[in-house]
Amino acid sequence: MKTLTQITLVALALAVAGCTEPGHYSVSGEECGPNDPVLELDANDCGVPGI
Repeated sequence: MKTLTQITLVALALAVAGCTEPGHYSVSGEECGPNDPVLELDANDCGVPGI
């Protein structure tokens, strides 16, 4: 029963996270655009500290 509950909660979280309009971020709901600062990110900006 515990596993079924966990699977249900994960599925629900994924379904809710995917419910956004195209062109918007799923978490914040803000609109994506050509001046978005995220476009300037590089793989080097996402490093893991200590590695």
